[in-house]
Amino acid sequence: MALEPHQPISFEFFPPKTEEGREKLLKVSQTLGKISPAYFSVTFGAGGSTQQGTINTVLDLKKQGFSAAPHLSCVGSTKENIREMLANYKQEGIDRIVALRGDIPSGTLDIGEFRYANELVGFIREETGDYFHIEVAAYPEIHPQAKNAQTDMANFKQKVEAGANSAITQYFFNFEAYIRFVEDCDKMGLTVPIVPGVMPITNYSQLARFSDMCGAEIPRWIAKRLEGFGDDRESIKAFGTDVVSELCQSLLDYGCPGLHFYSMNQAEASLAICRNLGVENA
Repeated sequence: MALEPHQPISFEFFPPKTEEGREKLLKVSQTLGKISPAYFSVTFGAGGSTQQGTINTVLDLKKQGFSAAPHLSCVGSTKENIREMLANYKQEGIDRIVALRGDIPSGTLDIGEFRYANELVGFIREETGDYFHIEVAAYPEIHPQAKNAQTDMANFKQKVEAGANSAITQYFFNFEAYIRFVEDCDKMGLTVPIVPGVMPITNYSQLARFSDMCGAEIPRWIAKRLEGFGDDRESIKAFGTDVVSELCQSLLDYGCPGLHFYSMNQAEASLAICRNLGVENA
């Protein structure tokens, strides 16, 4: 099947640290660009540690003719710093931002002038009106630092009411978790599009480590199958492609407003899933 026009695909990159990494990422973006993604997003390190790298990567992508959305985290930032970045992005014609609280760097006592993402979203709206399309994060399986599901939903509601246009979820492998989250949002009158975040499976130990940090559950049946493959990377990739493709197809059939791939600066794993979904030119 082909994706519907209202179900676009996008990809996340992280800023490369070397010139070699930069050149590789430019090639990856060209490869993924063949399927006409809606945009590429670019992450922002803890406490703004990759700030310049984020800006440079976004501008590199824009020069290639792609729409790019920088992540912007408020932890460790000042209003003046955020104001300057917003002005720079606006001057460069960047009109989409992923607004996040961000991770607090270890050993940091001063978290800056913003405590939560809703404060950042509100500040962006105060400074720039409706110029930016603002994406925020959503957690179908609950933010790992949230007290409970109710407080997590309340926090999400604050971000939407502060001016978010849409949301991208943390990745998940439980289809029902996404459905329940969307239904809970509907009950609260939150109608912004909630785009599922998709994590291709290529390395089990890496996936387990990421999932432990971000609170994403790996269903037992998936974990056990992956464990059974041992060091057989090709079997892990093949199984992972099938599992994630089936999840994506279920999400598309449900009517999700697109898919956002956490690419890990790689092309093939995401493209393999897109091919299974019938995406043109994948």
